[in-house]
Amino acid sequence: MFATLKQPVQSHSLLTLSVQKTSMSKPEQQCRVPFLPPLKREKSCNLSITKPLRIVASVTPSNSLVKYRKTLPACNAYEANRAQPLDISIDLPSVQSETAQRVKIGIYFATWWALNVVFNIYNKKVLNVFPYPWLTSTLSLAAGSLMMLISWATQIADAPETDMEFWKTLLPVAVAHTIGHVAATVSMSKVAVSFTHIIKSGEPAFSVLVSRFLLGEMFPVPVYLSLIPIIGGCALAAVTELNFNMIGFMGAMISNVAFVFRNIFSKKGMNGKSVSGMNYYACLSMLSLLILTPFAIAVEGPQVWAAGWQRALSQIGPHFVWWVAAQSIFYHLYNQVSYMSLDQISPLTFSIGNTMKRISVIISSIIIFHTAVRPVNALGAAIAILGTFLYSQAKL
Repeated sequence: MFATLKQPVQSHSLLTLSVQKTSMSKPEQQCRVPFLPPLKREKSCNLSITKPLRIVASVTPSNSLVKYRKTLPACNAYEANRAQPLDISIDLPSVQSETAQRVKIGIYFATWWALNVVFNIYNKKVLNVFPYPWLTSTLSLAAGSLMMLISWATQIADAPETDMEFWKTLLPVAVAHTIGHVAATVSMSKVAVSFTHIIKSGEPAFSVLVSRFLLGEMFPVPVYLSLIPIIGGCALAAVTELNFNMIGFMGAMISNVAFVFRNIFSKKGMNGKSVSGMNYYACLSMLSLLILTPFAIAVEGPQVWAAGWQRALSQIGPHFVWWVAAQSIFYHLYNQVSYMSLDQISPLTFSIGNTMKRISVIISSIIIFHTAVRPVNALGAAIAILGTFLYSQAKL
C-alpha cells in the first residue's frame, strides 16, 4: 500500500482514525473515511485486490470546518497506478564499482607480467654481451630513482612525507633488497633466465624455514607439506639443467634468502606507515642505489666497464644503448606496479599473481632465447611451480 499524507502546519501531532461506530459531530462526519458496504458471498466485488491502495489526505477548507477545527484532514482512497515509479532510496552494492575494481586488478596483473617479461628479455640480452651484473643492477636502480625524482619535482606524483625514523626503518629492507637484486642479476648472467626463475620459485621454502627457526613462527601442516613439491621440483630442475652453473645456481639461492629477509623487515618496520606502494618502492630504490654504488665500483670498476661497453657497442651497435635503457626502465616499472598492486589486493592474490608471473617469464624466455629444455627438466619446473601455488593456498 502506498500512503501519503498532506497536512497543514497547524495539525495535531497524532491522527486517530476510528473504525468503530461512534457518535460524531456534523463537521467530523464530513471527514470520516467512507467504508465499503458489506460484501455478500453470492455477489462479486468490483474492488481489485491485486492493486495497492493509495491514500492521500488533503485539507478542504470550508467555512463550517474552519469554524470548528482548522486542522481536520479529509481522507480519500483510490487505486494507485502500478506503473508509477516508487520514490524509495535503498543502498545496494554497486555492481559497476565491483566490476571496475576487478578490471583494475586485471590491468595491474597484466601490466605487471608484461613489464617483467620485457625486463627479463632485455636484461638477458645486455648480460650476454656486457657480463657486468653489478653495473647493470646499479643502472636499474639509478633509472628508477631518476624517474621518481622527476615525477615528484613535476608533481606528476605526490612526494611522500618521510622523516629520519622512516629511513632508519627502511635501511635493513634496502640492504636485503640490494643483495637480492644483485644476486639475481649475477645468476642470470651465468645461466638461462628460465633456470633462474625455476630456482627462485623455491622462495616460499626459505620463507618458512627462516620464519620457523629464526623467528619461532609456527605454520599449519599443509604449509610444510607444500614445501615437498617445491624443493623436489627445484632439485629435479637443477640436476637435469643442460647448462648448469654453480655461480648462477648460488646467485638464485642467495636472492631467495635475501628477498625473504626483505619481506620480514618490511612487514616489521612499515606497520603504521602511511606511504603508498609506489613511493615506498621509490624510496627503497634510492636507498639501495646509495648502498650498491660503492660496492659495484669496488667489485668491477670504471675501467672494466669502459672496455666492456666499447666491446658491446662494436658487436651490437647503437641498439645496445637501447637495451641498457630498456632493461633499467622496465625493471623499475614492473617493481613499481607490483608494489602498487599490493595496495589493491590481498597478499594471497598477490602470491598467486607472482606464481603466474614466473610461469609467463619461464615460457617466454624459453621461446625467445630458444632454450633447450629436457622433458624431465620441464617436469621439475612444473612441480616446483605447482608447489608454490599450493603453498599460497595453504598459508591462507
